[in-house]
Amino acid sequence: MQIKIAIVEDDKDLRNMLEAFFNSYNDLKVVAAYPNGNLFLNDLNITDCDVVIMDINMPGKSGIDCIAEAKPQRPQIQYVVSTSFENHEFIFKALCAGATGYLLKSDKPDALVDAVRSVMEGGSPMSASIARLVVTSFQKPAVKSEALHLLSEREQEVVLFLSQGLNYREISEKVFISPETVRTHIRNIYSKLQVKSKTEAVNKIFPR
Repeated sequence: MQIKIAIVEDDKDLRNMLEAFFNSYNDLKVVAAYPNGNLFLNDLNITDCDVVIMDINMPGKSGIDCIAEAKPQRPQIQYVVSTSFENHEFIFKALCAGATGYLLKSDKPDALVDAVRSVMEGGSPMSASIARLVVTSFQKPAVKSEALHLLSEREQEVVLFLSQGLNYREISEKVFISPETVRTHIRNIYSKLQVKSKTEAVNKIFPR
């Protein structure tokens, strides 16, 4: 029996590549592919799939929000996150939302095939680096979540991108706002966290 897959990925080239790749296996079949989470949610009740490959950072709803909204409606569908974000906050949010697996886009394509098969057999596949991050998070004292909770969801996104070394323009392109709006968010972040620099802000949210 074929495993039916839906892909939610805003990168057209990657989406098409994944569709062709999965369809090259006899036991896998892509039944739907969406450029954003809103379109996926619109079709949720009519899309006949077993597994969804879900990106996180997309226009409109994030992949995490999509999973959180869709999982209660179709609990039998399994969600495997495929993302560039190697960050414990995103990992735990995705898993709490209902994701069964979490892989990085830098992994080999074969890892996604193994992940799809694994979730259908009851597994919870993760990239090796993600699994280590999860284990390390349990071994260390909790992140300073009090500081994180001071920030809005958008401000949390901005701090995450700051931690990855992105500049104002690059952040604005990622979250679809102007560089000046990014600058305003950063001023607000500094004020809420009572810090004076990007490094201080990142270290307060993501202590090492």
